[in-house]
Amino acid sequence: MAREIKSKKSFLISIQRFWAWRPVTNLVAPIVHHVDTFFLHLSGGRWDIARLAGLPVIEVTTIGAKSGQKRTLPLAGLPDGANFVLIASNFGRERTPAWYYNLKANPECVIKKKGQAGTYIARETEGEERERYWDLAVSYYVGFETYKQRASHREIPVMVLEPKE
Repeated sequence: MAREIKSKKSFLISIQRFWAWRPVTNLVAPIVHHVDTFFLHLSGGRWDIARLAGLPVIEVTTIGAKSGQKRTLPLAGLPDGANFVLIASNFGRERTPAWYYNLKANPECVIKKKGQAGTYIARETEGEERERYWDLAVSYYVGFETYKQRASHREIPVMVLEPKE
């Protein structure tokens, strides 16, 4: 039994390393949110591409920092009790993703997971809290370490979404 679990974990890590490989991320980064949106809509929130890499996905609706319009994206939302953690790695690309700036400008957002929606407030983490959440993220997906190396010119923001009371 332990050997089977270890084998599954090894297989998952191999898949995660493949997804984090630069040629693959260069190919999928511009389209993965479109594909995930399609599958989430088609399956009623049950299926997405990120699941293949072991990442839980939530749909996050923000208000655009510049446009003021609603924007909904499927993002890797790592559960921490009632909270969700978002890593603004953008696959280790040059820039921080737009959703991060949307949440900084308008921290109130709506999260939808498996058909259930709720209102949350986003805040950026710092110091020990940031490191704790970064470690949580890497425990879900080893590719975040690769993205950190690629984006070494910037610190990757770590956001916590807390339920609005």
